[in-house]
Amino acid sequence: MAVQLNVPLFNKRLRSVLDSWRGAAGDEDYSSIADVDALFVCAGDPVGEDEATRKGTAFQTWLLGYEFPSTFMLFRKDKLLILCSASKAKILSQVVGPNSHVPVEILAQARAKDAPTDAFPKFVEAYCASKRVGTLTKETYTGKIIDDWRAAIAAADSPPTLVDMAPAMSSFLAVKDDEEIKTIKTAAALTSTLLVNYVTTRLETILDRETNITHEQFATQIEGKLGYGEGEEAKARDVKVWGQNKALSDVDWSSADFAYTPIIHSQNTSTGYDLRPSSESSPDPMAHKGVLLVSLAMRYKGYNANLGRSFIVDPSKEQEELSALLLSLQAELLPIIVDGVATRDVYQHAVSFVREKKPEVEKNFVKNVGHILGLEFRDSTYTLATKNGRKLKKDMVFNLSLGFTDLQDNNGKKYALHLVDTILVTGPDAAVCLTTGMKSNKETLFFLSNDEEVKPSKSAKKTTIAKVGANGNASPAKNKTAGGKVLRNKTRSAAQEELVQTTAARIADHQRELHAKLVTEGLAKFSEGAGGSGGKEGKGWKRFQSYKGEAALPREAESLRIFVDKKAQTIILPIHGYAVPFHINTIKNVSKNDEGDFTYLRVNFQTPGQLAGKKEDTPFEDPDATFIRSITYRSPDGHRFDQIAKQITDLKKEVNKREQQKKEMADVIEQDTLVEIKGRRPTRLPEVFVRPALDGKRLPGEVEIHQNGLRYQSPVSSQKIDILFSNVKHLFFQPCDHELLVILHVHLRAPIMIGKKKAHDVQFYREASDVQFDETGNRKRKYRYGDEDEIELEQQERKRRQLLNREFKAFAEKVAEASTQSTGDTLETDIPFRELSFEGVPFRTNVRLQPTTECLVYLSDPPFLVVTLGEIEIASLERVQFGLKQFDMVLIFKDFTKTPLHINSIPSAQLDDVKNWLDSVDIPLAEGPVNLNWGPIMKTINEDPYDFFQHGGWTFLGGAAGGDESDAEQDSDTESEFAAEDEETFSSESSDEGSAYDDSNASEDEGSGSDFDEDESEDDWDELEKKAAKFDKRAAEKGTARGDSDEESDRPKKKKAAPKANGKSNGAKAKGKR
Repeated sequence: MAVQLNVPLFNKRLRSVLDSWRGAAGDEDYSSIADVDALFVCAGDPVGEDEATRKGTAFQTWLLGYEFPSTFMLFRKDKLLILCSASKAKILSQVVGPNSHVPVEILAQARAKDAPTDAFPKFVEAYCASKRVGTLTKETYTGKIIDDWRAAIAAADSPPTLVDMAPAMSSFLAVKDDEEIKTIKTAAALTSTLLVNYVTTRLETILDRETNITHEQFATQIEGKLGYGEGEEAKARDVKVWGQNKALSDVDWSSADFAYTPIIHSQNTSTGYDLRPSSESSPDPMAHKGVLLVSLAMRYKGYNANLGRSFIVDPSKEQEELSALLLSLQAELLPIIVDGVATRDVYQHAVSFVREKKPEVEKNFVKNVGHILGLEFRDSTYTLATKNGRKLKKDMVFNLSLGFTDLQDNNGKKYALHLVDTILVTGPDAAVCLTTGMKSNKETLFFLSNDEEVKPSKSAKKTTIAKVGANGNASPAKNKTAGGKVLRNKTRSAAQEELVQTTAARIADHQRELHAKLVTEGLAKFSEGAGGSGGKEGKGWKRFQSYKGEAALPREAESLRIFVDKKAQTIILPIHGYAVPFHINTIKNVSKNDEGDFTYLRVNFQTPGQLAGKKEDTPFEDPDATFIRSITYRSPDGHRFDQIAKQITDLKKEVNKREQQKKEMADVIEQDTLVEIKGRRPTRLPEVFVRPALDGKRLPGEVEIHQNGLRYQSPVSSQKIDILFSNVKHLFFQPCDHELLVILHVHLRAPIMIGKKKAHDVQFYREASDVQFDETGNRKRKYRYGDEDEIELEQQERKRRQLLNREFKAFAEKVAEASTQSTGDTLETDIPFRELSFEGVPFRTNVRLQPTTECLVYLSDPPFLVVTLGEIEIASLERVQFGLKQFDMVLIFKDFTKTPLHINSIPSAQLDDVKNWLDSVDIPLAEGPVNLNWGPIMKTINEDPYDFFQHGGWTFLGGAAGGDESDAEQDSDTESEFAAEDEETFSSESSDEGSAYDDSNASEDEGSGSDFDEDESEDDWDELEKKAAKFDKRAAEKGTARGDSDEESDRPKKKKAAPKANGKSNGAKAKGKR
């Protein structure tokens, strides 16, 4: 049988429960169950991993060795009844036998597909036969069996009276037997080993080097020492840490876990110091001075051990005294904690000791000095507090927690101190600490070097300040200094260099180098002779011909009425008795207004110099010719004008859509023929789905590796996808750890057609599982699940994921090898780094973006994102302001004709992580408090890239290579060209129609967003003033005023200079006065 119960231990503990119950009348600890007829313990559905262990679950685990969800137990003084499922009944049948203290009856419920049994009614009948039943009245459970139970009791004629038996159950679990004590000692050894061999040494390094790290990150690093994840990508436990304690050689590591995530507090913690185990490590950066509180708790086979320490950097005299007082208090209390002492006496003795030694801090002393430990982390029944009269007994295990809160240092800042250990009541002798290490002041106090304040001369000798012990004497052997000029085993100059090279300083220095290199490379790339193209190669005048002559006009033109000729894509307008055709591309939009009895139809044409349209730079054959802006018709037949307006709008949309499709397909390539492997079967990856999906029913196919490419063969008819190695730009393998899919992703150099759609990416995947999967990374422990079916399913799931990862990874490596042999260019399999991931919105939804060696990717769902890091010119971090919870990142590509990629709504808590990652991959970055209007910026850069770099390049962003403040002040007026601008609104029938009428003839490369050449305000103000003057002159010659223009917003007034984006304005010369 897969699950083996410890039957002798069960019988022993069952006897203990029944004997204590029978003698409850004479024992104060069990008085709550003295007059009950039965004890009822129920369990519903399993609780989440993060929830505290319930008393009923702890009792079940204590008695049976495992947790059995959806199981009821009814204890009578002469019998034990257990109601459970059929599968659990097979396991629990092991406890039924002649050696049991009382008869045990298993009532097995039928499976869903079988006929119901009388198990449930029989159990309800036995329950209702008792008048008073002890149970855990304060605990609530959920699940189908719980709902059925409530319904059955509600329908019963005379349900029993319920009595809360929680105090008695706490007494059942309080005294530990030899097996439990051994387990708790292992948990304590795990906790102490982690503290001494990693936490303390890592903390010293952080303080010595003043490492920029948050409390949360440090806690995560500590937690990672036990290992996490599953499969090939799982991180194993750190043998260097645990291997130093030989007592842990026989530990079952699958049963070891953290009782809670390690808690780190410093004076930078925004919520203040909190001594409760329910507190959490904050995302604030750790302080390198003052008090640092560390709390650790580990669980082994369900039993908990806890400890806490206070580390103080540059302590004051009072802090030294308080730290020594806690040590003395613990030493004072251990002899008091013996068998037979009341819990209140322990607390009162502690208060008396503090009052005697340092009465001014009595008000700051904690309200209780601990609680009992075991399967439950905290049981309030045995709290070491002033109002608790429970007696201590031999072999009880307590969490002795001493501390002071709301203390104030010399600077008026609040702090707290604590000293926490797991102790064992040994009987008449003094209690012993099961957790050890790093208690004395020599080990927990760090002193700054005097060299930090005094600047020595060249002839000054290198001296160190020895760490002072608790007694005030120097301790040369313990020469720790944190944040000072002298570090262990380092010269003074090396220490100074390391101190200066903090993370922020290193990033700033590196960024200055990257920005300088960027300007140098930009000048070389766009120098005269190598100059920039300006991104205008594809633009030119395009003629539109509706008809070859008058004879080709449709018959409807003779009626001299407005006619929409969809075949010729033309609108025929009657003008002064003539039918005049206008191609749809010459028309901007159409609007209809009702005034009185008449309906007015206005047709607006594309003309040069319009600020209203997004196609201001659309080329014209002769821009200086006279253009008709609009033409208006009036008619009493409003219904006909409705039809005409709709026909023109639909035709415009249809033509724009056709042009857009043509433009999108411009970069699609026709691949060469795939050369199939002959003479042997190709390497295959079977049972995989493909994205984008092929037409027809969704069925898995197989991927084959051929001589010069890959082929995906669908099982339906002859559908297939060929990908040549010469067109593969990146190859990614994403394992199914923490994911629902295992993925092999191919990013192409040029898009191909799959069905009727253009595809830049082709993805092959297989679903990892369709059953429940624990994504937290915590291991399921055998003692938590008693159902052998569930345990088996979990093991199968884990193995399945490992096999999937191994299969896909091996195939990806074979693809990379075949590609390298075929093309001669090295192709490596890239795997996303989940630990470097961050959240953001590159499209419309919030996703987890993961860096790889060469890219930034999101592969889990379409639309996919693959950004090659080598193609990024600079990263601009926007909306970086104190108080904002999110910021944006804009990636500008080295190909300035590509639209910058916007990744919005990145949590501000990940700002430092993003900056560290960008700096580590040599991408220049800049920060700014506002969003910039990148359309005009990129247009200006493309007009003259060389001039842009000559005037400082990207320094206007305010990055690490920002310009002088004086220049920023002089150019502050022109800075407004790059500030975020509100879009101008124009009169049109609807915003959708306006956007649909935009001319789309210019063949510009598209990015992931809208083209930057479609943004407004693209000419600088000098050029706009010149155009306006020309327009005024022409209008005056015709006797018309400027205000008679069909659209008042055609030439908006010059705006007042917007506030500077980030205080640096050298780059404003890129657009403006040059």
